[in-house]
Amino acid sequence: MPLVGDQLPDVQLATLGAEGPTKVPLRSLFEGKKGVLVGVPGAFTPGCTKTHLPGYVADYQKLKDAGAEVVAVLTVNDPFVAKAWADSAGAEGKVQVLADPAGEATKALGTEWDATAILGTVRSARFSAVIEDNVVKTFNLEDGGAMTCSLSNQIIAQLKDA
Repeated sequence: MPLVGDQLPDVQLATLGAEGPTKVPLRSLFEGKKGVLVGVPGAFTPGCTKTHLPGYVADYQKLKDAGAEVVAVLTVNDPFVAKAWADSAGAEGKVQVLADPAGEATKALGTEWDATAILGTVRSARFSAVIEDNVVKTFNLEDGGAMTCSLSNQIIAQLKDA
């Protein structure tokens, strides 16, 4: 798990565009920018779909007003599933939903959660972080399957203070 003051890891995520899957370096998202990075176990899982992503979409303007230039959610899914999930949540133009298909970012961040019993593989634990110019300013890791400290309404004050 990253500590306050740590640099984001240099790993690749993926998105799906008109040309197909595209690699996105995690560090390029926050280079010279302030924002929020959120990790979730999986697209279309109940808590992530009913609460987590919709909260960030609904609070997008509040996050922006608090200083976020980037709001990104990473999920251990392929870019096709990540895009379908983003589309279903109305995230376009607000929240970037990024695929971490091999769990590279999840491993590098130390947020691995063994969800083999319910999701078939290792996934990301829920987390949220304020990032400024690739430096971790705050980091919130959920305990077990909880959805408290990583929700959008919890990170708004942290954005203002970072």
